[in-house]
Amino acid sequence: MAYESVDKLQNILAETVFDHTRDAKKAAGRALGTLVEIITFYLLKSWGFEHSVAIERPLAEYGNPEIKHNVEYSLHPVLQKVAVSMPLRLPITAARILTAVDTNLFTTAGVNKTATTLLRSDQTLRNSCVIANGPHSHIVATLFRISPDQATLFVVEQYAKPYAMFECKRVGVEEGMKKGPQTIEKAKQGAYVAKAVSSLHKLRLSSGELQGLMFRADQEVYIRPYQELIAEVITSNDPELLRDFILTVGVVSNHGNWFTSDNHNKELKVLAQSYDWLIFLTDEGLSDFISELLLRPQSALEPAKGAFLASYAAEKKKNRFTKVQMDYGADQALQNYFHNNLAQIEKWFNVITPQTGKIGDIHEHISRLRDKKWREVHLL
Repeated sequence: MAYESVDKLQNILAETVFDHTRDAKKAAGRALGTLVEIITFYLLKSWGFEHSVAIERPLAEYGNPEIKHNVEYSLHPVLQKVAVSMPLRLPITAARILTAVDTNLFTTAGVNKTATTLLRSDQTLRNSCVIANGPHSHIVATLFRISPDQATLFVVEQYAKPYAMFECKRVGVEEGMKKGPQTIEKAKQGAYVAKAVSSLHKLRLSSGELQGLMFRADQEVYIRPYQELIAEVITSNDPELLRDFILTVGVVSNHGNWFTSDNHNKELKVLAQSYDWLIFLTDEGLSDFISELLLRPQSALEPAKGAFLASYAAEKKKNRFTKVQMDYGADQALQNYFHNNLAQIEKWFNVITPQTGKIGDIHEHISRLRDKKWREVHLL
């Protein structure tokens, strides 16, 4: 491991990158949270889910659609996907993209076009760029590559209801305190959302055994042991089981509050019993990434390092290193890094729940869900 702990690493970042800020350690802590989100995003991209990903899209509670919650990432069925090549002229706006594509291919009734920009004149990329919204689907543009004279991108119609969601949770401790005052509240907030958005309800018996409950047609109650029911849904083609099911995945990282994946405190236990999957980004994994990105940078990651430092410099004008807005060169460098080092990156994570789970199992589960016949499930 490159550093004794993430807390030590945060102090180094505070001294070397954020020394110009009023509270350098707090600024470094926020940047670490952003890095956890970015690691999760590029892991999903390297697994092949870029065209399914939505970022911070509101998800309705099951059976209570008036209440919605933003989540970091949700994965949606792809109803249609079209490759588009167009002359490179910046900025690449939603209006230009929609002019270049045959929108008759999509379910465009009632669609409202957005004013978003996929690639700005300063080559800042908007990830999972929504270019139009409809009552049952969203049209999203993702940039594949640019050359001196051409841009290649994909235009994707995503069904509004997701089949999976990923939330990142990281809470810092202020200097001189043993525990962050909002730690448990943030854990409870994440737990509430994980339990509220899916049709799969979790019931714990007095014995401690966890049962899963779902409603079938005519409100018929279907109860099975929780892990057995999850496995059934993942392998099933039954629309009644799939229609409102969302696989919930939490990603947590340590900073004195969560302890380790083997030594759980109260906050981690709350999250572990709420998400279908809870995975732990180890100190070693986060330390390795930051070392190779910033402190002992690989040459292949230099564009990403430059974008990060420019985004947090004293004279910065705009952040170009977030899960939403990313410098195009940094994006290409990160994609290559994650693709070339995927096996090692997957080892950065420990699975907390289910206890017998492996990181590859999550990949398999969301792959199976992605490949369902969603048009038949939702009668589209």
